[in-house]
Amino acid sequence: MDDKYYESIIKILDYIDEGIQIIDDKGRIIYYNKAARLFDGIEGETALGRHILEIYPSLSYETSTLIQSMETMSTIMDKEQVFINYKGDHITTINSSFPIKAGKKIVGAVEVSKNITQVKALSEKIVHLQSTLHKPGVKNQNVRTNEKYTFMDIIGQTNEMLKLKTLAFKASQSDSPVMIGGNTGTGKELFVQAIHYASNRKDKPFIAQNCAALPVNLLESMLFGSVRGSFTGAENRPGLFELADGGTLFLDEINSMPLELQAKLLRAIQNNNIRRVGATSTIDVDVRIIAAFNTDINEILSSGQMRKDLFYRLNVITLIIPDLKDRKDDIPLLVKFFIEKYNKKRNKFITDLSNEVTDIFMRYDWPGNVRELEHTIEGIASIYDIDIIREEHLPYQFKTLNKKSAPIKINKIKPMKEALLEAEKKLIVDALQSSNQNISQASKLLKIPRQTLQYRIKKLEIHF
Repeated sequence: MDDKYYESIIKILDYIDEGIQIIDDKGRIIYYNKAARLFDGIEGETALGRHILEIYPSLSYETSTLIQSMETMSTIMDKEQVFINYKGDHITTINSSFPIKAGKKIVGAVEVSKNITQVKALSEKIVHLQSTLHKPGVKNQNVRTNEKYTFMDIIGQTNEMLKLKTLAFKASQSDSPVMIGGNTGTGKELFVQAIHYASNRKDKPFIAQNCAALPVNLLESMLFGSVRGSFTGAENRPGLFELADGGTLFLDEINSMPLELQAKLLRAIQNNNIRRVGATSTIDVDVRIIAAFNTDINEILSSGQMRKDLFYRLNVITLIIPDLKDRKDDIPLLVKFFIEKYNKKRNKFITDLSNEVTDIFMRYDWPGNVRELEHTIEGIASIYDIDIIREEHLPYQFKTLNKKSAPIKINKIKPMKEALLEAEKKLIVDALQSSNQNISQASKLLKIPRQTLQYRIKKLEIHF
């Protein structure tokens, strides 16, 4: 390879977030990129030409993934390694190591490392806090400030939402596993917590863990706990299963859990016991599992993201939370709820939306779902001192929605939109007359929520 191209590749490797190290057949470091130097605490090129165990004295021939890959002539994938760098910092990495061959001869090894030190530290803090929070004798151990949701917190009066809440409440009265699907922002955890706090486990722990973006070894020790010496830096520590004993363990993005860990999870659910990492004995646990996913069920199974035996074990009761665009009749209710919430939080006095903004909200697709609607109201309440939310107060994504195209007239036939509005107006007027101008009764006749009827009366300028 031309030296110029070689130098270009070397420069490119310095822009990669993962650490890259290469050793020769004697174990001497012949290359390491900028990322490796940073989290290893190495300055300049001081490590080049020196044996890897000289640079990492806390490692050994048995614990160094680079040396093991070279000596065993095998690939090592996603292996956790803990070492102490020259500055005395404990570093945890996930390494993938590959032997380098020249013909049939091993001439070295290359390793790609991902630094998870901070992720692991934060995860351990979470487990420690959960352990302290749920320790017997700790007062108010089950209070989750600003996170304790019940069925009263689930806003929605469309038929689908009412059916979902009914099904979820029935699910809360059993101990069967539940799977909850829905896109990001639809409110899956609201349903999960509502089920827990309406169940006979409500006085026991509710613990949530996101299964995405965590290495398998770290997630395994978080779920099942560890014993001292089971791996470098391991301590005797309970996992989330033990901490949730008697209560509910919510596993979010279950389809992102590594497949090898899914098998251990299935065994724990079937046997009602767990084995800490490195332990020889099991511990009985009584935990109700609720799992959530944000991908289509068929895609999860067809793509192999999830073991089918685990899926069928968890998929006893299934709830699918609809997108906000599929239940737009709930928007007026949600807007009212969020306005009241952020009026209190921000000491504001917002009363309503303008007609223009109401129309925009009802036509917008809400890709971020209920969470996007909440954040929209929160952002406006944080910035403006207003009583009515108008179009100029809306974020940029709403600006193009109010450009209405002129209706196309065909001969003497009325445009469909105009005809439909007239028909809708007549239906509402007839319902109001039949109910003696009682909006609640009229909404029942029309089988739509009262808030939706009020919005349509206002929009259609119906006077009574």
